[in-house]
Amino acid sequence: MSGIASNPAAPPRYLRHVPPRPRSEAKRSRIVEVAMQHFAEQGYHAARVGDIAATLGIAKGSVFQHFGSKDGLFFEVYKKAVRSFPQYLDAPEEVRAAGVFEVLRYWLVRTEHMLHEDWIPYRIALLGNYGTDLVLKREINRFLISEDPYGTVALVRFGLERRELRKDVDADMIVSILDWTMERFQDALLTAELDPGLFRRQGEMPEKKEARIQQFLAVLQRAIGVELTSRAARPEVRADKRI
Repeated sequence: MSGIASNPAAPPRYLRHVPPRPRSEAKRSRIVEVAMQHFAEQGYHAARVGDIAATLGIAKGSVFQHFGSKDGLFFEVYKKAVRSFPQYLDAPEEVRAAGVFEVLRYWLVRTEHMLHEDWIPYRIALLGNYGTDLVLKREINRFLISEDPYGTVALVRFGLERRELRKDVDADMIVSILDWTMERFQDALLTAELDPGLFRRQGEMPEKKEARIQQFLAVLQRAIGVELTSRAARPEVRADKRI
């Protein structure tokens, strides 16, 4: 799916998936729900499994029995958080009709709105991307590559079918470029409120953020798009040059 080669080594034992027995599924789900709140509020390193267990009224060993470790628990929390996000092609029909770059614009503009609607999964995603160790981060990357929770592959196919994306660039490479750049740019838009200081820019005026979104999309379109496929994109690119 992606141009990033995954590590062929098997995942650590505590991260290997063991199908839960039906009677334990409800308990696992409850642990994940409470843990998500704790990780979001405390951060990955400060969150304590003992505190999570105490909130649930269960023994700490019961949490380890279900998830193996704190890393194993956070990995399940991260997957639940990311799976709750809409996929690219969940954009309204009129946005999809305007093309792949309008779909990207739609989600970038809505990034902060979705944050205010439910900040917890976005906080968890940021922790997974920047606040975990390399072993856990590798497993997060495996998950993102294998499951494609944001629907990037479907978006690239959509763009290729509409002849908006370059066919002289490998499709897997386009998927990787979108995953890398969109994740980083959206994180930069979010961290002014969630983690001030993590990125260089913070506290920008709405007009400045909109200008940055336009500039980002103009650069992205020049990199992977068929040249000026949308007439509507022309004045925006010219306007960006005056900023």
